[in-house]
Amino acid sequence: MLETKDILETINMIDNENLDVRTITMGISLIDCIDSDIDKACDKIYDKICLYAKDLVKTGEDITREYGIPIIHKRISVTPISIVAGVCQTQKILKFAKTLDRAADTLGVNFIGGYSALVEKGFAAGDYALIESIPEALSVTERVCSSVNIGSTKAGINMDAVRMMGKAVVDAAKLTEDQNCIGAAKLVTFCNAVQDNPFMAGAFHGVGEADCVINVGVSGPGVVRAALEKANCGNITEVADLVKKTAFKITRMGQLVAQQASQRLSVPFGIVDLSLAPTPAVGDSVAHILEEMGLEICGCHGTTAALALLNDAVRSSRR
Repeated sequence: MLETKDILETINMIDNENLDVRTITMGISLIDCIDSDIDKACDKIYDKICLYAKDLVKTGEDITREYGIPIIHKRISVTPISIVAGVCQTQKILKFAKTLDRAADTLGVNFIGGYSALVEKGFAAGDYALIESIPEALSVTERVCSSVNIGSTKAGINMDAVRMMGKAVVDAAKLTEDQNCIGAAKLVTFCNAVQDNPFMAGAFHGVGEADCVINVGVSGPGVVRAALEKANCGNITEVADLVKKTAFKITRMGQLVAQQASQRLSVPFGIVDLSLAPTPAVGDSVAHILEEMGLEICGCHGTTAALALLNDAVRSSRR
């Protein structure tokens, strides 16, 4: 049970330290939408996404209103489209991107991720066609995000995919140069991609996931920075312990939101993920965290070690 001091501490984090729930992301499997006729496949995809996520935006807004917790984005992730498009590879698979964008627009979500391929060990049917279509897909859609996993610790790096993705990033930027190159900003090239990432642009719904799940992403670099600033830790062990405790407090709020969303949408609760990625807010930056840890300036000697410690402490808080 939450105590009064915990509630007041969370309110302060939200009001003064830029704590928010960055996203509620609904992951939806499209495996049962596969069809050799691309038009039928697209119809199935649109209908399933709109059915499953019809109340996603409203639920997020209701939770924000009732609990006072900012929920910045409501998003959807789907099965990597290269898998769905494998039997349609001789057809123009750009239709899948347009279908995803149409569904996102209908539902009012901020982004939809999953225009993706997993090629760390090689290319399967549909992978080449999807990667080649990414620049155009991101230029003709507004809410679609794309990602490609090109390597893993176990499998190594697919160098052919590296070459293709380098070109894709440049082409995506060029095709959207009149929009501040937003195409490249909606594209992620991964190694060791996870199947339940709620954050864009890299979110996709892994084939090992359930048919539909709710994943929540929490943003808290400002909270960690403020905690370090107040504590004035004397050594690196104290820093690691404080980061662990702070990360636990942050993710607890995310868990509350995830449980509420899961219950109201009748969808299983997947994971809560904590991001220390920067936002435009002043002081909401991982660089400031590293400097509070003792670095003279981010980028000087010791930056890599401090970042490694920070990542390890955050991961440890989830166990």
